[in-house]
Amino acid sequence: MPTSHRSDYDELGELLLDIGVMLMVSGANTERIKITVERIANAFACVPDLLITNHALMLTLTYPDSNKVFTSVKWMPGMHLNFNLISDISTMSWQIVLEKWSVARIAEELKVLNRKPLYPRYLVLLLVALAGASFCRLFGGNLTEMLAVFVASFCGLYVRQEAIKLKFNFYVSIFFAAATAALVAGSYFYLHPDEVYSHAFSTSVLFLIPGVPMIHAISDLMDGHTLNGIVRGVNVMIMAFAIALGLTVALVAYKF
Repeated sequence: MPTSHRSDYDELGELLLDIGVMLMVSGANTERIKITVERIANAFACVPDLLITNHALMLTLTYPDSNKVFTSVKWMPGMHLNFNLISDISTMSWQIVLEKWSVARIAEELKVLNRKPLYPRYLVLLLVALAGASFCRLFGGNLTEMLAVFVASFCGLYVRQEAIKLKFNFYVSIFFAAATAALVAGSYFYLHPDEVYSHAFSTSVLFLIPGVPMIHAISDLMDGHTLNGIVRGVNVMIMAFAIALGLTVALVAYKF
């Protein structure tokens, strides 16, 4: 194979790994990653063999004559949900097929997608806190409980973000966030024992519920990706244990 062709396919392979990692980190399930990578590789007359795990992707590209042209592994960073990015990459993959994009154009488009701004941090904190207060109301909480959950969710998510920035273990970060939220939510009711606190206390940690990993665990098992489904399911159970442990700290501290 000419050297220029090999370098092109090396670049394509690296781009496909980058796309797979971006999808995984953004919250895509295993089947979507597999389909998207295969769609783009097939547009370049390559057959991809992709191994997807919870911590890494391994990709081999093969020519129609069965000569392997690229094999590499890419490690996965921590998850940061971004469903807009998943949608953008899916749209891009169809444009690659229909418009016959070059490798260089794909690289430029990925740079553009990576530069798209996320929501401001404090806007996320405020909206998550508002969602927590809304859940409290749905569970029957009054205005006082809603205010307690609003403050607790804001503080808990802030602590989790800071813990992750300080390189704490992912599960320890969830424990810190759950303990903080429960302690903040319970502080007012500890000083006012006549108030009803059950709704505020139980909903103060709902922002930590791992909904996306839970859904992906089930979808991966249904799609036949048994190993990934089991790994995601175990992660969900560990996260649930960390949340429960944080709540237990507050229960013991306030003797509820």
